[in-house]
Amino acid sequence: MIHARVLGEPIDNEAFFGRLRLAVADVVKSQAECGIDIVDDGELSKPMFSDYVADRLNGLDGEDPNPIFPNRRLDYPDYYVGQQAPTGPRRPLCVGPLSWKDKDAVVVDIENLKAALDKVTVEEAFLPAPSPGIIAMRIPNMYYPSDEDYLVALAEVLRDEYRAIVDAGLLLQIDAPDLPMAWSIEFGADRFDDYRQTNSLRNEALNYALAGIPEESVRYHVCWGNSEGPHTLDIDLKQIVDQVLEVHAQAYSIEAANPRHAHEWQLWRDVALPDGKILIPGVIDSTTNFVEHPELVAQRIVQYADLLGRENVIAGTDCGFGTTARLTPRVHPVVMWAKLKAMAEGAEIATKRLWNQR
Repeated sequence: MIHARVLGEPIDNEAFFGRLRLAVADVVKSQAECGIDIVDDGELSKPMFSDYVADRLNGLDGEDPNPIFPNRRLDYPDYYVGQQAPTGPRRPLCVGPLSWKDKDAVVVDIENLKAALDKVTVEEAFLPAPSPGIIAMRIPNMYYPSDEDYLVALAEVLRDEYRAIVDAGLLLQIDAPDLPMAWSIEFGADRFDDYRQTNSLRNEALNYALAGIPEESVRYHVCWGNSEGPHTLDIDLKQIVDQVLEVHAQAYSIEAANPRHAHEWQLWRDVALPDGKILIPGVIDSTTNFVEHPELVAQRIVQYADLLGRENVIAGTDCGFGTTARLTPRVHPVVMWAKLKAMAEGAEIATKRLWNQR
């Protein structure tokens, strides 16, 4: 039904929104049954984790004929042959001034999640929303006079969605894969200073959009692209961790089970997590059908807790399992739920060890 809506095919809207509410209730219930105690709505209303804003905002009505990320550097080109498939029937462009076209869409997301929460017992719940930076990266600007102007315009409209989520009593998760990914997608190896400057501009726009929102209501997620692949061109976390911590959030969700980055827990021996902050390391990966052993999950949690303090660590996933509404999921749903259950079981083991419980 989501694909039909994106394609502009006629569907029964009443049936769609009824099905959506049931689907959100089901995915929240399934998370709770796996032992997950900080849940979300699965982003089930959205065709894609970031590009969905084109359905909610005026000005993003163009269509980009170019391949996604045309300047991306590839480590093993032969590996990527045939893998650059489009994420949907069209890719938008910014061709006019940004304004709200469907502000009620986030209200629907909030109402569906809160209705689902009434039927489960969990600690907290969050709704994800994209950073200005990932929108600027994925939806090229053809209207505003500069990249800075485009980022400001994005921040102005996105702040309404951010505030609606927090005002509803939910946590806001900012999805910002742009910060690490820009290195291999937008910049050459000799342009590190330009890359850092771009990250600073995007952080400034994001912090502007977050102004007035309590930090304890914000989670900030970064990753190196939710895809299985070599990842040998990924920038090291140590080169950007200071920019990650610049964002006005209480909790920082960082990809950490990815084999290219699983060693980076050691970074926190030398980097101090600011007072009052929380780290959410990924302790299960979100791109393969391996099911992590709960003991491995527990080990990963304890590694972080020993360095940062047991009160300052929350176990998380590397990323979302479905960042687009795929007709064929990358990770089979049966396996996904098994991985989430393993994460909860590992967290229980780690909790007992860290609090010396029998």
